[in-house]
Amino acid sequence: MSKRVMITGASGLLGRAIYREFKSDSSWDVCGLAFSRTSGDLIKVNITDEEAVKDAVQKFKPEVVIHSAAEKNVDVFEKDPETARKKNILATRYICQAAEQIGAWVVFISTDYVFDGTSPPYKVTDAPNPLNLYGESKVEGEKITLEVNRDNCVLRVPILYGDIERLDESAVTVLFLKVKDTSNQTKMCDLQRRFPTHCKDVAFVLRELAERRTKSKDVAGIYHWSNDENVTKYDMAATMAESFNLPFDHILADKSGSGGAKRPQNAQMDCSRVEQLGIVKRTPFKQGIVDVLKQFV
Repeated sequence: MSKRVMITGASGLLGRAIYREFKSDSSWDVCGLAFSRTSGDLIKVNITDEEAVKDAVQKFKPEVVIHSAAEKNVDVFEKDPETARKKNILATRYICQAAEQIGAWVVFISTDYVFDGTSPPYKVTDAPNPLNLYGESKVEGEKITLEVNRDNCVLRVPILYGDIERLDESAVTVLFLKVKDTSNQTKMCDLQRRFPTHCKDVAFVLRELAERRTKSKDVAGIYHWSNDENVTKYDMAATMAESFNLPFDHILADKSGSGGAKRPQNAQMDCSRVEQLGIVKRTPFKQGIVDVLKQFV
């Protein structure tokens, strides 16, 4: 009999990768939820509507729920915190409670922004200390997930990129717009350290965790997954320019940090808890970014 997984945010950047990863394995029956970009086999559900969430979960009866839907734009949080909190906190409670009613295991997708970036690398046991409202909302989401059932799971991930529908869909690929615009000189952050990670790698880790969970209740609590290449946004942009033989002298290294909401200096995460399970997949940044951007050159 097929295992059953429900994925929230299945039309988003990470959600699409997770959906495809589980769909590639015929032993899984997959249900994807979306709202603003529902298409194909995805089911339209407003996850801030408690009854709609209950109804979707009760109908499909998943064994595993991957909760990847969220407001991920850090600066949007500062401008409209109430709406963003509904997506990241209230919806998480509805999903976890609905899953608990049928005995489903929940994986909540969180972020390295739960840390302040002052003392990396961060272990899963280190106390969060977020610097912005987005990070605070994710800490709250983690608490809810594990309070509803301590055997649920949190997977923290860093800045992501992957198979995009448009360049501004990822905080990584959006940099390519400035790289290509050689008519305008622009500054790029060369201070804060980042670990850009391919969504396909995260999706692989999630499926492997889910597989192990079906065999062992020991797969629970907090996990980290991240690429291990330590770069700035300026470094990422330089790799893009070099990879496609584009000029780069219009991009200036900015040592003053990113504007907008406060961000951690270096929130590198210790991923050993996942690695100890024998789960490892890290796409080299240059290889991954070329595959993603080549259609936009």
